[in-house]
Amino acid sequence: MAAKQVTPGVLASFEHIDVACDTIRALRAKGRKDITVFYSHPSHELEEACGHSVSPVRLFTLIGGLTGTIAAFAMQIWMNRNWPLLVGGKPTVAIPAFVVIGFELTVLIGAMCTLFGVFFLSTILRHKGVTYDGRFSDDRIGVFVPAGAEQAAALEKMFKDAGAVEVKRAA
Repeated sequence: MAAKQVTPGVLASFEHIDVACDTIRALRAKGRKDITVFYSHPSHELEEACGHSVSPVRLFTLIGGLTGTIAAFAMQIWMNRNWPLLVGGKPTVAIPAFVVIGFELTVLIGAMCTLFGVFFLSTILRHKGVTYDGRFSDDRIGVFVPAGAEQAAALEKMFKDAGAVEVKRAA
């Protein structure tokens, strides 16, 4: 089995969210865009500090939902025109009767496309080889910055001066 390849860089651990946000903003102000942040719960402050945009998964959901709606109505119209059931003067294509099936297929295909989008984007954007600490899933905030040996010392000093509880160098 091959050894796991580790991205060289510096990993800092923070206890307080405001200190982590200030550090991330300082890194971004210096031009660092390749910052990876680990935290256990959604945080608007950290997302704003990292400069995260809106998730592209919403586009997968929208396309799936519209596809489900169009497919449901097209399928029902096609079936009713090919095999008409003429009962009591009801029109062959009765749109109000199709709304329930249209809604169900909208939800079904939209949900399936959302799951596909999450899986697809998480496998593409996965951070391979980034150092991780289990405490980031509990009570700490982790900030990882890839860096070579010459930049690592300056980053370690910056993290310690900013108030990091622990700083590790990944080689």
